[in-house]
Amino acid sequence: MKLLRFGAPGQERPGALGQDGKIRDLSAHVSDITPANLSPSGLSKLNEIDLNKAPIVEGDVRIGAPVKGIRQVIAIGLNYADHAAESNMPIPQEPIVFIKAVSSVCGPNDPIIKPPHSTRLDWEIELGVVIGTEMDCVSETDALKHVAGYCVANDVSERAFQFELGGTWDKGKGFPNSCPLGPYLVTADSIDDPQSLSMWLDVNGERKQTGNTKTMVFDCAVLLSYVSHFMRLLPGDVVVTGTPPGVGMGMKPPQYLNVGDEVRLGIEGLGEQHQRVIKAPKPASLGHFLNKGE
Repeated sequence: MKLLRFGAPGQERPGALGQDGKIRDLSAHVSDITPANLSPSGLSKLNEIDLNKAPIVEGDVRIGAPVKGIRQVIAIGLNYADHAAESNMPIPQEPIVFIKAVSSVCGPNDPIIKPPHSTRLDWEIELGVVIGTEMDCVSETDALKHVAGYCVANDVSERAFQFELGGTWDKGKGFPNSCPLGPYLVTADSIDDPQSLSMWLDVNGERKQTGNTKTMVFDCAVLLSYVSHFMRLLPGDVVVTGTPPGVGMGMKPPQYLNVGDEVRLGIEGLGEQHQRVIKAPKPASLGHFLNKGE
């Protein structure tokens, strides 16, 4: 099942993609797609809906993030060996874990907002794993039993913020609209093997990233189990699992996103995203910390 949310920001309604490729409105059955809907019983109820009888959503509508009320976005760094190599960093011996701010989440086709003072804005296609039931110190064997589904994610990153300002990576990962999710959440029962999904990303029509989840250093089950031993994962949480090679930082010379650039990306069976880079309003200066300008 492909669950989605459509409508203006803050006014999204629940929906699903029918086999005919048309969006069906599920408002008569559920108020929204929330963490409460992602348990096995909640998904079972949604799966019982006859989509052929649900109203068709007409026209071109905005698609929002596939879950309302996401409480945590956990991200994994350098989880593809060839991406670690292009970043001139060693392959991790244990997963690298960081946090993307919940306020960074947006719809799959919403614009990427280039932060004020940004000089090294980068792209990263990633597989997103959406948690369905609480995870606390779960074994690798049982980890995928807690997954509600999967989605496309773009871990938009500002490399100067990430690497040049000291401290953790989080500063370069959590700005507004730096976590497009969707277009839909594909339930786990519709994905035969999350470790065999091809993925790609284009910038201005030029292919930048081509990969497959089979080349992850740590697979989804290992990642979820590992993270669950350090923090409790809650229904609706999203774990973004790392990116294959082809990011702007790794190119020679490096290439970064500018205002007006178009990004398209997709994962096999999970749909596609499309973003345009726009300029953010420029606030008061932060002094010597961020004085690089545009």
